[in-house]
Amino acid sequence: MKIKAVIVEDSRLARNELKELIKKYGDIELLGEAENVDNGFELIQNTTPDVLFLDINMPEKDGFELLEMLDEVPITVFTTAFDEYAIKSFEYNALDYLLKPVSEKRFAMAMDKVKAKLENADEGKGAETKKLSENSQIFIKDGEACWLVKIGDISLFEIVGNYTRVYFEDKKPLLYKSLNQVEEKLPETSFFRANRQQIVNTNYIENVVPWFNGKLKLTLKNGEEVEVSRRQSYIFKDKMSL
Repeated sequence: MKIKAVIVEDSRLARNELKELIKKYGDIELLGEAENVDNGFELIQNTTPDVLFLDINMPEKDGFELLEMLDEVPITVFTTAFDEYAIKSFEYNALDYLLKPVSEKRFAMAMDKVKAKLENADEGKGAETKKLSENSQIFIKDGEACWLVKIGDISLFEIVGNYTRVYFEDKKPLLYKSLNQVEEKLPETSFFRANRQQIVNTNYIENVVPWFNGKLKLTLKNGEEVEVSRRQSYIFKDKMSL
């Protein structure tokens, strides 16, 4: 199976360097390249690559801004000429980073990681329905902190004004999208709209108890409690065969 790749990098020299490295791998298909964030966004939307080689430090908009624009983020390998960016990229859960100029050995190590991650990913990504899978990842930037988060690792989405709070591990950052926008993309097999304010990952439900007026109360593995509306409680019981 071909690994589909795109390059978003403002330096023509660096793009050519990456293309030469990619040519040595018969199982990597380069779908295209872009020299800035806006062109990169259009390229990714049109080609849906498996892996993105992304320069962090670009003029006008940087690599992190591109990730924020995407509903689903491909496997991302950052490229940078600056050590501080390379070290910082680990905070964002990037698969790997490549310091420019990129050596053959270092590129080979990155590709081993890409292949291992692809082998563990779901085969289907819901291309026809445009739904995300549990192995799909999204990019969240809240202030100076950034994360690439796998959908299946998120236990709860919750409305906060016009934005959505995302619960994963011990983190609760804000995603700058509405809950309705988020819901459109989530896999229905594992996510359930409990009420107008919250969507829960059913894999994280630890306890279900009857509540007032025909409602249910859910306790999640992280200790969060979610009250299911009366209407949604009937749907939940049917969905979970309760």
